[in-house]
Amino acid sequence: MPCLATSLSSILVFFLCCNLSSGQNGENFVSIFDGKTLSGWDGKSGFWSVREGAITGQTTIQNPTEKNTFLIWRGGDVGNFELKLEYRVIADNKEGFANSGIQYRSFEIQGMPWVVGGYQADLEAGERFSGIFYGERSRGILSDRGQETLLPFEGNPILVKTLGDPDKIQSKIRQDDWNEYHIIANGYHFTHKINGVVTAVMTDLGKVRRPRGILALQLHAGLPMTVQFRDIRVKPLLGEVGLSQSGKKKVVFVAGKRSHGYGAHEHYAGSLLLARSLLQGRSDFRVDVTHDGWPDEESVFTGADTVVLYADGGKRHPALPKLETLDKLARAGVGVVCLHYGTEVPREAAGYYFLKWIGGYFESDWSVNPHWVPRLINLADHSITAGVSPFEVNDEWYYHMRFRDEMAGIVPILTALPGPDTLTRPDGSHSGNPHVRASVLERREPQHLAWAAERENGGRGFGFTGGHHHWNWGDTNFRRLVLNAIVWTAHAAVAENGVVDDGVGLEDLESYQDYDPPQNYNREDVRIRFNLP
Repeated sequence: MPCLATSLSSILVFFLCCNLSSGQNGENFVSIFDGKTLSGWDGKSGFWSVREGAITGQTTIQNPTEKNTFLIWRGGDVGNFELKLEYRVIADNKEGFANSGIQYRSFEIQGMPWVVGGYQADLEAGERFSGIFYGERSRGILSDRGQETLLPFEGNPILVKTLGDPDKIQSKIRQDDWNEYHIIANGYHFTHKINGVVTAVMTDLGKVRRPRGILALQLHAGLPMTVQFRDIRVKPLLGEVGLSQSGKKKVVFVAGKRSHGYGAHEHYAGSLLLARSLLQGRSDFRVDVTHDGWPDEESVFTGADTVVLYADGGKRHPALPKLETLDKLARAGVGVVCLHYGTEVPREAAGYYFLKWIGGYFESDWSVNPHWVPRLINLADHSITAGVSPFEVNDEWYYHMRFRDEMAGIVPILTALPGPDTLTRPDGSHSGNPHVRASVLERREPQHLAWAAERENGGRGFGFTGGHHHWNWGDTNFRRLVLNAIVWTAHAAVAENGVVDDGVGLEDLESYQDYDPPQNYNREDVRIRFNLP
């Protein structure tokens, strides 16, 4: 062939220079199957042919395949794209078994011709697997029919919400007849539809997620079967992987390295919980969650509307080596949210930037970090407090933060007057100093524990000093305030009752932590201490 695409952006060039036909209905899809031959496709001889204008894969008793075999499209890798095709699958056996799938962003198994692994949109003649996400030779079922899931860095998929009854969705799929499959892969967010019905949604946050790869059709090993595909069309979605889905706000959580031990500074587990809750409450948002600090692939920030930094601070802050990168995002209007220790940076190295981005920060020998229970009863009249009731939570609430001069562009969100018991420790870089004692003990100045900030360019920032105890994310008001702030910094409207999720229980809080529980861990003690459901 005169030209082979090797990347997402070159696929469209390949289509045009090979003069392939355009898709239907003016949708800018491009056909990758000519309806007559297997030109551009590559599979094991004896299993694939073109019949009735359709790519046909067939096994028989006389001609079985010992393992799943695939017909691979050789037109180049796919990355961000939409694919539409029609399929029909027929079980040529009494047991009614016939399974197939559409592989995308996938990979060939070395030393095993026409064997593929990776993302699969499943389909079958039965009533169990059509429409699901499957990791062929990889991670198994990633999202079942009727589910939206988050796939964490390691471990089992996290259910975000139910999209519909699996049996009702299955009833829309025609048996032994033609159906339309529609796959959308945008960034690391994936959607499967059959006959216009969403069957499954998945966001991949895993360590083996793939930004691009091959496209292939599966013929399953086992009993005799026939599968056919026709009208195969692809529409490249321009932009690097990481681009937010059209019409969706995108939030990137930068979860820091593991830190304090079980139940504290659980940056990744906390970020996952917030991400799941955000998706439950806001269908117009999409998320990405990094693992173990600043991401190696900075393409995750492409299309971001807000970046959430939940990590250790000081000299270990993940943003310190990336100040110019984050400043470029902020100058473009991207929101910045800093949680707990993520609000602390060295004054000379990054204080200037944090004042610009979020309006304030924890400064050594000025701010303090006691554990205490503020009475948060006078909430600011702001979108961030929508649906939030007065609350009291025991946490390491920092205060006496360094703010912009005259609080320019800043709205205090949570404010309380600390008691003398928060300043009983000897003076130190974090424990006490003459400035804070004069402010709290002498002048009795209320302290701001969370605040919203606006920049001259219209960008928004939010600082939140709580978040030491992982268990506090189980408090609805504590969690909702932060979720509202994320929505606000992304320049989206906050609903009157705020971001309403499905709740966070103790089992959720125990999941995906960086550390195993200690031998003396007592679930009931934690439940009672932190007032968890």
